[in-house]
Amino acid sequence: EETRRRIPVRLFLFDVLYRNGQSLIHEPYVKRRRILGETSGEIPLANRLVTGDAQAAEQFLKMALDEGHEGLMAKRLDGDYTPGIRGKKWLKIKPVLEPLDLVIVAAEYGYGRRHNWLSDYYLAARDAETGRFLVVGKTFKGLTDEEIIEMTRRLKELAVKEEHRRVIVTPKIVVEVLYNEIQKSPKYECGMALRFARISRIREDKTPEEADTIQKVREIYEKQFLKKGR
Repeated sequence: EETRRRIPVRLFLFDVLYRNGQSLIHEPYVKRRRILGETSGEIPLANRLVTGDAQAAEQFLKMALDEGHEGLMAKRLDGDYTPGIRGKKWLKIKPVLEPLDLVIVAAEYGYGRRHNWLSDYYLAARDAETGRFLVVGKTFKGLTDEEIIEMTRRLKELAVKEEHRRVIVTPKIVVEVLYNEIQKSPKYECGMALRFARISRIREDKTPEEADTIQKVREIYEKQFLKKGR
């Protein structure tokens, strides 16, 4: 009872896939939503917006974020429901947080056609107090094949140690990184990890000393919870 009072939970329905012994997954979303409204009874439906106006969609996203939600789910009105596959019939829409300028401190060889390239990068932020670079994430996304080939050449020149498929390098190359959120994680020494990190560009104009600090990463991490009201 105490937990129920402290953390109230309420059910909202957003889709229906089966009714009266009949599968509805091949019906278009607009029909499934109508059926859901006819059968939900007193259980409320999740708030939604049907629009072709980008500005209205942005306002709806802002409202969702202000209420503490992670983002929106966009669905095609004529889309059916394919179990286990998202595809292009429904998309998650989340805000991109402030980009971070991070330093590559290690890299791993990829797989398949990338097996000869250093294509998986360990990204680190500088500790303003100690000067150390602390890993906050890893990514293989963002660079073109041509950029990966050139990055492999540069990283091999900076290599200081090899550990199986991993190459430890001198912190020299700065990259701009996009991500969806910062999570608490025991995986890295700093206790945080970037979620869905991807490189947006190589910052040739920045030195490692000009990279973002672990203190800034922690500040962004803490602001997330203020935004969500947690």
